[in-house]
Amino acid sequence: MRWLALLLFAPWFAILVWAYWAFPKSLPRTLSRRAFDLAAIAVAVGISAWAMIASYEANADIGGSIWKQVAASSFIYGAFLGVLLLAVVVRALAWRRRTP
Repeated sequence: MRWLALLLFAPWFAILVWAYWAFPKSLPRTLSRRAFDLAAIAVAVGISAWAMIASYEANADIGGSIWKQVAASSFIYGAFLGVLLLAVVVRALAWRRRTP
């Protein structure tokens, strides 16, 4: 049951990954940028899975099984968005257009 939170967020995470991958159109699409994007997405999924497991185990004594899922959902959503937000900032700084 602990993987339920990640399973339920999978469609929304897929939409966020698509938006991260497709935008902004102004940044150059080089091999290094695509490798960075893939690494950022993999790290985001890995960190959110770790946050879900850690949250689910840490909240094992909360009354009722629904609250473990609610806490795990909050943690995975925050972790996923946090990693993608950091990746957006790093990507914008690393691949911005430099004017002479």
